[in-house]
Amino acid sequence: MKDLVIGIDSSTQSTKAIAWDAAGHAVAEGRAPIALYQPQPGWAEQDVENWWQACCTALTQLGTRIDMARVAAVAISNQRETVAFIDKDGRAVRPAMVWLDERAEAEVQRLDREFGGERLHRITGRPLDVIPVVYRVAWMTRHEPENLARCWKILDVHSFLAGRLTGHYTASWTSADPFAIFDIHQHDWSGPILDYLGLTAERFADHLPPASLIGTVTPAAAALTGLVAGTPLVTAGGDGQCAGLGVNATRPGVFYLNLGTAIVAGIWAADPTISLNWRSMLSPTGKGYFLECCQRGGAFFLNWFVDNFAGGRADPAVFNRLEQQAATIPVGSEGVYVCPYISGVMDPYWDSGARASFHGLGPGHTTAHLYRAILEALTLETARGVAAMRASGLDLREIIAVGGGSNNRLWLQMHADTTSLPVKISESLEASALGAGITAAVYSGWYPDFDAAATAMCRTAAEYHPDTALQADWEVVSQRQASAYQQQKPPSTSRSTPVQ
Repeated sequence: MKDLVIGIDSSTQSTKAIAWDAAGHAVAEGRAPIALYQPQPGWAEQDVENWWQACCTALTQLGTRIDMARVAAVAISNQRETVAFIDKDGRAVRPAMVWLDERAEAEVQRLDREFGGERLHRITGRPLDVIPVVYRVAWMTRHEPENLARCWKILDVHSFLAGRLTGHYTASWTSADPFAIFDIHQHDWSGPILDYLGLTAERFADHLPPASLIGTVTPAAAALTGLVAGTPLVTAGGDGQCAGLGVNATRPGVFYLNLGTAIVAGIWAADPTISLNWRSMLSPTGKGYFLECCQRGGAFFLNWFVDNFAGGRADPAVFNRLEQQAATIPVGSEGVYVCPYISGVMDPYWDSGARASFHGLGPGHTTAHLYRAILEALTLETARGVAAMRASGLDLREIIAVGGGSNNRLWLQMHADTTSLPVKISESLEASALGAGITAAVYSGWYPDFDAAATAMCRTAAEYHPDTALQADWEVVSQRQASAYQQQKPPSTSRSTPVQ
């Protein structure tokens, strides 16, 4: 009996292959690292063969723990906004450019002038920002035209791995739309954007809705991965959308909060409301949209602070100690406030040149005050995103948190207090892989639709309730903390202002 599905999560740092049963329990897993290279300042690259090797290793490990003949279907969740350039033999003509790459900053300004940033935003749901692939493709046309000419296909991680597993280079709608070359209204590559780039749709992956059959695992791929030849591979897609599905947030009123290296949070909506307060993208169910708020410096900012100012993460107790100390400090960190844009800011300012800063320091402040002030700043950035969604008429009823930061009880309580919403913790910390597994389960006919599958396969654990007595204090702190960016930026730094 085929009673398992596999969700492959090919993320920035590793690949995980997890077998899930029909109740959403992780039965077994395999994992392997992926190397990241920075050959020049601002560049971030990977070898596409590392993607494939990590996928093979993770699946092979998994195959030592389960009988692969039990697997009904496989689906892939992938790191978004990372792009590979491959030739007709399936080999890379140059290293892949990772979503962290900032080499194309000048192309952002050029596209704004020549194509129109607002026009791009309306078509793709993406405000002007260096992260989407469209700018790196434009960079290729100007800086490496010979490599672009040699390139047969421009692929996301999902379609590249699909090609290696089945011979079909096929994207999911949700792995294609982060390129900002995909029309989220028409569900197709955008003709006007392709014309601007001087390319055709044939240069990109074929694309299908979520839970569609890409093909079956070839005998050659089976020999390298341990999968059974003929096993169906199904479209899942972008890891952010898969994570939303993996916490059962593809329904009205549920705000998903991924407290990872970056903070990714959002809500399902029937329409692709366009705003600088979020980016709009296709839902992992193929119906509706996710409106997503992002902070590039989430747990990354906390880790940077601890490594440089609090003794480092080599001490396994450092975060627990700081959390306990910070919990004794009142809301507002006794005057310390932070601009948390250590790696630039996405919503609402879309300014990759922004940087972090600390304000209000005095002789009585300690490391714990600074740590708490960072938590408050990151929390309030998300809370203002929630407020903007409410102002747009969106219904928000609860938050479901996932990611490493969901182990921080103080941080979760802050999110409840600042948004006036209950915060629940996802039982599974591997939400992206679970979202891919849910997609495979829907394809396999285990459930009639995504809603039934997610309801059966997702669970929450602890719950945090808002302390309404602190609301006035948080409003004062939010106004002060929000001013930190304006205080420290040059007058011409920001490209945009948030839509209210």
